[in-house]
Amino acid sequence: MSNMKKILDMTDSEIVDTIQSGKLNICVIGIGRIGLPTALSFANSGLPTIGVDINEKLVEMINSRNFPLNDEPGYDIIFDKVINEKKFKATTHFSEGVNYSDVIVLSLPTPMDEKNIPDYSSLLSIAKKLHDEISDGKLIIIESTVEPGFVENDFLKIIEGDDNKLKLGKNFALGVCPETANPGQILNDFERLPRLVGAMDEHTQNLITKIYKHVFTVELIPMPNCKTANAVKLTTNVFRDLNIAFINELALIFEKAGIDIMTVLEAAKTKYNFQVHYPSAGVGGPCLPVNSYQMINFAKNFTSKTFGLVENGRKINENMPFHTVELLEDALNEIKKPLSGSSILVLGVSYKPDVKDIQLSPVEKIINLLQEKGANILIYDPYFKNSEIFGIKTLNDFVQNLENSDGLIIATAHKEFHNIDPIFLKSKMKTPVVIDSKNIINQNLANQAGLIYRGIGRGKL
Repeated sequence: MSNMKKILDMTDSEIVDTIQSGKLNICVIGIGRIGLPTALSFANSGLPTIGVDINEKLVEMINSRNFPLNDEPGYDIIFDKVINEKKFKATTHFSEGVNYSDVIVLSLPTPMDEKNIPDYSSLLSIAKKLHDEISDGKLIIIESTVEPGFVENDFLKIIEGDDNKLKLGKNFALGVCPETANPGQILNDFERLPRLVGAMDEHTQNLITKIYKHVFTVELIPMPNCKTANAVKLTTNVFRDLNIAFINELALIFEKAGIDIMTVLEAAKTKYNFQVHYPSAGVGGPCLPVNSYQMINFAKNFTSKTFGLVENGRKINENMPFHTVELLEDALNEIKKPLSGSSILVLGVSYKPDVKDIQLSPVEKIINLLQEKGANILIYDPYFKNSEIFGIKTLNDFVQNLENSDGLIIATAHKEFHNIDPIFLKSKMKTPVVIDSKNIINQNLANQAGLIYRGIGRGKL
């Protein structure tokens, strides 16, 4: 830490001068998908930044000047810039990071356990380390997504400890600024999307606002406290999860009714207050499924009833991999071909388009179901060539494997798949069965080409 006045004791003018002179040192703990771009943004604003992570390979890669997130446009350039300017480095040593810094930003994962209970062990472990090791005057900012009340209760209790070593407001300050970033578009989101700022007191909120305004130059929305900021973050993502569930349930009905859901949605979105969502083989990633379960877990503190709407939404979305396999079986039955023993080519394993990320990807469940039914699985994903994913060696090219395929599932809508020609598929595939879980193929063209085509919510024309 620099030999300057403690950040907690600075006046408004002093904090502004310290920021603008580049004398405020930043530590970002957790430099993964969100944490690394966050750290690079701090460094790019002129603030010396150190990233801390337990992943030795990741730290070595960064310090060897190899950028690990090539699916995040723009950050490769920022990475080279801040490394050259010696504004950023990484370490596995916790003490080196926190002792170096005035501001400690936490960007740690908050996954679910096998019972779908939020797992905050990473954050709580860091809280214990901070209690044991930090010196006076640190500003701690939690960017990780947590349920309301976690910061004020669980985290604060551990960082203060039972030994009266640390006291909020005296030895450290605490606040939140939940990350708002869509993987694959993080730079764009960091430059465009407003941020929420909540803190344990008004002075801390003011400090965080001034720092983040310098780094991100977006609107910063003050929240009355940490739990309200976290409630907003969960609300926005659970909203998406629920709306996708609504559309997925409509898709199941429309298929049976012979109604094309894509036609419905294209017309519906012309109404000014309709926000369009699309059906799919499921909802994955580290945010939406986890955030819904965080909200369910949070609600248990205040009601003996189930949080029915959110729980039902989760059930619907978690059923979609099963439905995708059912569509495949239905299409194969049309040509009297059993799924068992068939070779199925799966296009895309990422949980979302154009990112190298399989966290909670519904494609894993699809593949497991196919294997349980005796199918042989081939996988192609442009972000995972010649890799082992879900226990299967992936392909370098899918075209040459079409002639060996009895069925094709488009599971992720990578850009590479959007221009697949139905006529080409018909000419190459051994049996032209195509399950389009992302509805990226024109259904009329698919039928005209002679494909045995199924799309989620499409209905048979």
